[in-house]
Amino acid sequence: MTDNPDKATADNENTSEEELPNETSETPEGDESIDSEARAIVKNYCVASAAIGFIPVPLVDLVALTGVQLKMLHTLARVYDVPFKSSWGRSAIGSLVGGSTPLLASRGTISMLKTVPGIGTGLAMIAQPTLSSACTYAVGKVFIQHFSSGGTFLTFSPARVREYFSQLFSEKTATEAQ
Repeated sequence: MTDNPDKATADNENTSEEELPNETSETPEGDESIDSEARAIVKNYCVASAAIGFIPVPLVDLVALTGVQLKMLHTLARVYDVPFKSSWGRSAIGSLVGGSTPLLASRGTISMLKTVPGIGTGLAMIAQPTLSSACTYAVGKVFIQHFSSGGTFLTFSPARVREYFSQLFSEKTATEAQ
């Protein structure tokens, strides 16, 4: 310790100033690492969602898909250090996906096609994996954007991101169909 309080204050200020550049220079790299990890998580859950599309029982595939998406949100929340409750996740998924009427209608219709022997089952087995993967992709990307901007489940507003969700879903569906 020094006997001069002004010198001690100056030393502390210099130390603080020297530490700040290191902290700010590490933050962007940390954010990129987190975003990279989040994108990998979404990619893995898209594969799982596509596999669920092959479940031959109507509506069971949709329940399983919701479970996969819920687990994906839980994993993303952990990566971004966002508090998670399954009720919040279910509500967020339901509000986001349920508000997209064309998506909801197509998922239900394709799932119900599985009840038609032969051609219905075949068409559903082709279309359902694509729709399931695209939906999971869109949900994941919406939440990556939301969490990376500091959002939580409690601040999530499906109405504000519904257009972005639909755009992501359409892009992914078109990509998967090619």
